[in-house]
Amino acid sequence: MRKAARVPLRHRLRRDKALLLLCLPGVAYFGAFFYLPLLGNVIAFQDYQPFLGFKHSPYVGMQNFVALTEQPEFWTAVYNTLEITALQLLLYFPAPIALALLLNSLVGETLRRFVQTVVYLPHFLSWVVVVAMFKQVLGGTGTVSSFLNDHGVGVGNIMTNPDTFKLLVTSQMIWKDCGWGAIIFLAAMASIDTAQYESAAMDGAGPWRRMWHVTLPGIRPVIIMLLILRLGDILNVGFEQMLLQREAVGAEASEVLDTYVYFHGVVDGDWGMSTAAGLMKGVIGLVLILAANKLAHRFGEQGVYK
Repeated sequence: MRKAARVPLRHRLRRDKALLLLCLPGVAYFGAFFYLPLLGNVIAFQDYQPFLGFKHSPYVGMQNFVALTEQPEFWTAVYNTLEITALQLLLYFPAPIALALLLNSLVGETLRRFVQTVVYLPHFLSWVVVVAMFKQVLGGTGTVSSFLNDHGVGVGNIMTNPDTFKLLVTSQMIWKDCGWGAIIFLAAMASIDTAQYESAAMDGAGPWRRMWHVTLPGIRPVIIMLLILRLGDILNVGFEQMLLQREAVGAEASEVLDTYVYFHGVVDGDWGMSTAAGLMKGVIGLVLILAANKLAHRFGEQGVYK
């Protein structure tokens, strides 16, 4: 069989002109707001002064990174970030999978659509609204706190308790984005061949067996892909969410890498050190996603890319 001739680039550009024009706004968006700002990472190797600019600010090599590791506040931010990340991987990441399995088990189509709509809605609320709602429920005079205090269970103000703050922000993320995250898993379940469920039922498999041996293996590639992507974004634990609650619990409990970069860079004007912290975070995320994707290939999964 003869191999098809390769189409010249100019012919392919002319042939796919309409599709390329449709992609152009998205490419321009990512280029302007994601890739072009990467050039600003040069600040991490400079004693950057805004009035001097990139060109005339003196280079200091790795001095900003060395000074960064000597900052106790930086290590506090790293510890808080890793602790919140661990809680999110253990509690938040499985939550959309469990919700998708629950929704998929609902027999009535009307009930399923109603529940889906209800659990999707919190995703469209801003963090300002979400934090305010949690204050109304769990704050010192909130509904739950007042009810428990009236019945002799003194829980105090949960919103200002540094000891439970990390569990609180994880529960806020689950409440806000669990329903939205379940969409991908529901779509993956919809692509599973129904003949597999019928064969399993004929062999005597109950609902739990069908879920374990048919549903979960069917969505396993999607779970692994999203887990790899989550590892690449592992050090981003929610800047706005932390900033809104920082004053209530204190920096010792709520300072993460994103808020550290903001307060030391934008507020205090230490641009070089804060950029070094952001660059370190990005490099660690890149290493994690490459390692996780390589590990997925070793276990026979496709991963994010081949």
